[in-house]
Amino acid sequence: MSSSVSTHLISNHSWQKSDLFLSIVVPIYNEFESLPKLIDTIATTLQSEQYNYEIICVDDGSTDGSSQLLTNLAHSRSDLKAIILRRNYGQTPAIAAGFKHAKGQIIITLDGDLQNDPQDIPKLINKLYEGYDLVSGWRKNRQDDKVKRLLPSKIANWLIGQVTGVKLHDYGCSLKAYRAEVVADLNLYGELHRFLPALAYIEGAKIAELPVQHHARRYGQSKYGLGRTFRVLMDLFTIFFIKKFLTRPMHIFGLFGLFATFLGMILGIYLTFIKLFFGAEIGDRPLLILAVLLFMTGIQLFSFGLLAELGMRTYHESQKRPIYRVREVVGQQETVSHEQPD
Repeated sequence: MSSSVSTHLISNHSWQKSDLFLSIVVPIYNEFESLPKLIDTIATTLQSEQYNYEIICVDDGSTDGSSQLLTNLAHSRSDLKAIILRRNYGQTPAIAAGFKHAKGQIIITLDGDLQNDPQDIPKLINKLYEGYDLVSGWRKNRQDDKVKRLLPSKIANWLIGQVTGVKLHDYGCSLKAYRAEVVADLNLYGELHRFLPALAYIEGAKIAELPVQHHARRYGQSKYGLGRTFRVLMDLFTIFFIKKFLTRPMHIFGLFGLFATFLGMILGIYLTFIKLFFGAEIGDRPLLILAVLLFMTGIQLFSFGLLAELGMRTYHESQKRPIYRVREVVGQQETVSHEQPD
């Protein structure tokens, strides 16, 4: 089914569940105890709602036997696809691998530790039908340590909202529902999975947030800690730059470059003036070093801006990636939603 047709089905209020196919993407890392119950709960929930679906579990280099268990389950179940990565790459690459293999018109992500509740999946899907492209879960009554998890999470959510303009209560909730065409526009690197709503927003997606259940961890230990804070901050700077200057990097580098060059020239002219007309010694003045440094830095920044512009153009043109997204085209006897330019 084509992207435009599938989107039309999703947008139509008279949709039928039999017309849709769901892909459930679950990154797995050392979740041996929770795997069977997780898969059974997902399958039971979707079958009771009469959805057509596939479950894609991506094993991210587990060392506790999860890989073999997942392989065995995939051999015995027709609704399960197991993707076994060669080593531990991290949650973002695992989710990206799941996205690549997903065939559904709607893609659901959730954690493999049973803290997300699969029974919330129908609620997210119903919210999508209200006209949204991405619905993010909100663990309103979160069952985690208040000092190590809750407080840093609240600070991070506030900071991410301020920088990106997408103000959600819970960026860290893995339970999310996406239209497939939104996922197709997202290129994931580093640890950008927590910024998926912000990345989707940059592509023009309409985003909603919905309270979901959250359970205390039953098995194993959490893979998250305070050590991730630095990586979150670095990724946040990346998202800020992408949001503001992805298609116009010269506007930031060129601005600072011109300012530094101009200031360096002013200082140079001043030093030259007092040398020629007042005979002042300028060779041992720190101001001379500052003038030279500002001038050279300005030239470098301006040159870097030009290179960034060339890189940006190569990035978009080599992938035939448009710099805009069309939500809807109306007229000429038909309406096509989310049409993408050639």
